[in-house]
Amino acid sequence: MSTAVAVLGATGGVGQHVCSAFRASGDHVLRIARRTSAADSALRLDLAEAAPAQLAAALTAHRTEIVVNATGGWVLSAEAMHLAHVQIVERLVAASTLMPDPPRIVHIGTIHEYGPVPAGTLIDESRTPEPQTGYARTKLAGSQALLNATAAGTARGVVLRAVNVCGPGTTSASFLGAVLDRIRDVRPGDRVPMTIADARRDYLDVRDLTDAVVRAARAPESTVGQVINVGRGEAVAMRQLVDWLLAAAGLPPDTIDEQGAAVQSKGGDWTRADNRRAARLLGWQPRTALDASLRDMWHDAARRYSEA
Repeated sequence: MSTAVAVLGATGGVGQHVCSAFRASGDHVLRIARRTSAADSALRLDLAEAAPAQLAAALTAHRTEIVVNATGGWVLSAEAMHLAHVQIVERLVAASTLMPDPPRIVHIGTIHEYGPVPAGTLIDESRTPEPQTGYARTKLAGSQALLNATAAGTARGVVLRAVNVCGPGTTSASFLGAVLDRIRDVRPGDRVPMTIADARRDYLDVRDLTDAVVRAARAPESTVGQVINVGRGEAVAMRQLVDWLLAAAGLPPDTIDEQGAAVQSKGGDWTRADNRRAARLLGWQPRTALDASLRDMWHDAARRYSEA
């Protein structure tokens, strides 16, 4: 049976994959985004500015049963982060209370909500969040707004705390997206100076994250109110990720003239998600190897560059 799904942030790197996955399952998808092109069928709606009643009307007209919140951003001011990560969630919760049949809300949070952890830590959902950056603090505030509303009975939310993602459509604002932009016109023999943090982080293919989102949308009602980590459960050296991307581009590892630096990130220098709750509640597990994900990321970008 087809389900009516609304995806907020539908034109973003994650949102596009989420829309495609639900459509592939035969679901009726309402795409909502702040920016759309003239040829785009998505509903143009600035969720940070729209009144809850306006959003509720759009969702009700679609007979929405599931809302996926894939909004957010990386390179934002403090004010913009509050709007994107907190205010949109608050307005979504308020909108759901105005609907005759409130939808399940699947909110994509981040592993960085837990804050920095000691190297070797397997981060599980029982860990008390202690975010240290503006990005992580506002993401946590948004997640907590939904969880509080769910506990109060005014919303039906599930929070997925996702690790960093890679794969087709990865934003240039991310580390790997920026690396791809730096090497796309490089030829064998060229050298590219690059700062790579001495860090190990959990990365996940965006299509595996999308699979978790779809499963969270369809999981039993007992899943509502849960926080679920979504990651591979592996802490991979940042240099290894860069080398895989270089290999995908047909470039040798010594293309990069590496320069060490202090960690500049949204969280810390170590992330490794405990994904056992995702396996238990959602029947989910990561399926895409990271080297394959980065190959697909490179080939997708090459295709888009050639079509531009």
